[in-house]
Amino acid sequence: MSGQRVGYVRASTVEQKTDRQLEGVELDRVFEDHVSGKDTNRPALQSLLEFVREGDLVLIHSMDRLARNLDDLRRLVRGMTDRKVQVRFVKENLLFTGDDSPMANLLLSLLGAVAEFERALIRERQREGIAVARGKGVYKGRTPALTADQQATLKARAGAGEARAALAREFGVGRSTLYKYLNAPEQIPK
Repeated sequence: MSGQRVGYVRASTVEQKTDRQLEGVELDRVFEDHVSGKDTNRPALQSLLEFVREGDLVLIHSMDRLARNLDDLRRLVRGMTDRKVQVRFVKENLLFTGDDSPMANLLLSLLGAVAEFERALIRERQREGIAVARGKGVYKGRTPALTADQQATLKARAGAGEARAALAREFGVGRSTLYKYLNAPEQIPK
């Protein structure tokens, strides 16, 4: 192999550590994300995909660090191997080169499906926990970005023709939040 040994590590939150993922593995460069693996919209992952070249070897601790979705996992691995970049999952001890055996592809699909299933279970438990907390009155949801007075002012000014982008900047909200408030039905006071 004539290319570089490139590592990719990921933790779901900034507080989580990634130092053990490729500990003791000799690498020329490491790309590190601290975001969910729910999709491939991750800055370090995108940088890695732009960086790697033919002959490089990408080392990843485990499949679920690369993707929590089977389609994303297969697309990422195939995309790299089509460019003659090898992909090795250290924990699973699997290497993908583009000339992979049917057994290697089966294992990729099976283990990727397990990671996707695990993510679905996490989300289900999260929803159940929120429902229980709401029932107990503990979970109130997210605090609104604007008070009721601010919302009324926003609607009135937008109705008078003021530019929505300027209003969003002034009120310190994103455009999607602005439109959510503008399109919300009127609250009838009790």
